[in-house]
Amino acid sequence: MENAAKQESVDIAKKVAEGTIFSILLSISFSHLLNDTIQSLIPSIYPLVKKSFQLSFTQVGLITLTFQLAASLLQPFVGFYTDKKPQPFSLATGMGFTLCGLVLLSFAATFGWLLLSVGLIGIGSSVFHPEASKVAYMASGGRRGLAQSIFQVGGNAGSSIGPLLAALIIVPHGKKSVIWFSVLALLAIMVLIYIGKWYQQNKHRIRPKASHHLREDGMHLSKRKVTISIIILLVLIFSKYFYLASMTSYYTFYLIDKFHVTVQSSQVHLFLFLFATAVGTFFGGPLGDKFGRKYVIWFSILGVAPFTLLLPYLNLFWTTVFSVCIGFILSSAFSAILVYAQELLPGKVGMVSGLFFGFAFGMGGIGSAVLGSLADHTSIHFVYHVCSFLPLIGLLTGFLPNIGTKHR
Repeated sequence: MENAAKQESVDIAKKVAEGTIFSILLSISFSHLLNDTIQSLIPSIYPLVKKSFQLSFTQVGLITLTFQLAASLLQPFVGFYTDKKPQPFSLATGMGFTLCGLVLLSFAATFGWLLLSVGLIGIGSSVFHPEASKVAYMASGGRRGLAQSIFQVGGNAGSSIGPLLAALIIVPHGKKSVIWFSVLALLAIMVLIYIGKWYQQNKHRIRPKASHHLREDGMHLSKRKVTISIIILLVLIFSKYFYLASMTSYYTFYLIDKFHVTVQSSQVHLFLFLFATAVGTFFGGPLGDKFGRKYVIWFSILGVAPFTLLLPYLNLFWTTVFSVCIGFILSSAFSAILVYAQELLPGKVGMVSGLFFGFAFGMGGIGSAVLGSLADHTSIHFVYHVCSFLPLIGLLTGFLPNIGTKHR
């Protein structure tokens, strides 16, 4: 009787694992691509608005801070609420906020209106990310690392495409040409309505909350151990996104100042970095499924340190090469960190996703503001010397418990 029960459990697990819904994963990844393409326009137009609005680096950092705080503060609350009361069509609603912000951004005539427009885009993001991550979890069929990577690679691809489109469209034609990107928001809304209908019919795919932190593999973790592990993961997110803030917000200024490249050329270099992050994101999740998420986190955070430490001393060619390596290695961490946290707190997918996406956005915003102020008081070169040491925080990974070491 006991053997029959075990066999039934194995059969159920196998059925779940075989139930990966790739059409939904690709759809949510595509909508993530559209969402993050729009978001990436914000840092891409910094050289334009800095000149036309006569902004300081501190004010540039405040634009990012406004966007990132709006995109981060609501996320844990959205996730917590939708864990209790699923909202299948909130994804399309969030994209509606992004559309409004995008239209306002194209016509913003003062610094205040500029902040309001990026704030609306941030609110759209705060609704999108926790719910979209939950959809990826629902459609994963047990292959959660793969599902999160497919979801994340869409966002990173969008982040890399944005600067390229900005260089081709916005830089030659001015800030008002941003309004053409509202077509992407409208397309995303249509895709998200389709996903919302699937979500509404598949709410049962969210596993109910487990008690006493007993995970699917039977490992028991104390509340204290789970809390410490979550704190370590958040510290790792801090190191990752503070460094990424230096690249996404100030890499173009660094290249222009140090190597005297044109604005368009600097956008192409930023595209190469962001494209490398998209590729790295795709590999992080599946490798975590196979070898264990802790090892991927080790490699991603600490493994990038040699490249970041050497970057400030290189010529243009090797700066480009090393920035691509940094983007590829560093980006592989987020999917592994997110799924690791979801496994630590089973049944709280929305809240965990909102917490980690929100914290990541918040750290990116605070990092941009802090680093912008630092650049004003010192130099843009000094910023990269300081940030080069951040990946050494990855040593904290050693204190994480070994969970989910093999994909089964």
